[in-house]
This record gives sequence, C-alpha cells and structure tokens, in this order.
Amino acid sequence: MIHLVRTNSENQDFIDLVKLLDADLAIRDGDDHDFYDQYNKIDAIKHAIVLYKDSVAVGCGAIKEFEPEVMEVKRMYTLPNYRGQGHATCILTELELWAKELAYKTCILETGKKQPEAIQLYIKNGYLKRPNYGPYLHVENSVCFQKTL
Repeated sequence: MIHLVRTNSENQDFIDLVKLLDADLAIRDGDDHDFYDQYNKIDAIKHAIVLYKDSVAVGCGAIKEFEPEVMEVKRMYTLPNYRGQGHATCILTELELWAKELAYKTCILETGKKQPEAIQLYIKNGYLKRPNYGPYLHVENSVCFQKTL
C-alpha cells in the first residue's frame, strides 16, 4: 500500500532518503558535486513529501519558494529497488498539488545531464525545458525545466 506524508525537512525519513540521494549524486556528479551540494541544503525546507510503501520510506521530494508564485522542486529521490513503479510521479504530482494549494502558479527545477532517469520523469510529467536559471545559469551539466500548474 502507498501512503504519502506531507512533512518538512525535520522528518527523519526525509533526512535519511536525502543522505542516500546525496551519496548517489556525489558519484554521478564527480568533481561537480561540491558546486551542486551548496544549493541542496535541506535545513529550511518547509514542504517535503515522503512516500511509504508498506510502511517503508521509499521516496521523497520537496518544494521551496524560488520567487513569488514560483516553487522550485528539490530533493527528488526513490530507492533503487523501488524505481520504475511510478513512485516518483506520485511524489511529483503531490508536490504540484501542494504548490497549487499554496497559490503558486509554476514549478521549476534543475537536474543534471548525468541523471537521464530524472530528465525522463520530468518530461513524462509535462515539464518543458527552459533556460537555466539562478545559480545554474552558465552550468554546462545542468538542465532546467518548468511547468505551469
């Protein structure tokens, strides 16, 4: 059974999943990891989702305000053994719903070119490629997306 929990960055299951995400990204990003890591701190995230399958925390994601009316999707992760089962789409859909409930009009996000699964997830869920923004403006390995809610 799938169960989604709306929480924040103090949730221990969210913290544990983000640690696994960071370990995965450190391998994928290599020398670029320290640059990306500085923009992925979770200490001030007020809106996080943890997905449980049969009471096991298997995935997470978060949103944080980027600017008025725009939420940024952050910290999306699913445990490797649970991938390909639609869990990331469930998390992303719930994050979008939450953003809409909070009166945000758009979601944006950045992911790395070395994360083809993430790129496919966002395209499949209606995100359109956009110019890189903010700290990712001139970063060759970054690809940015947005979706109107």
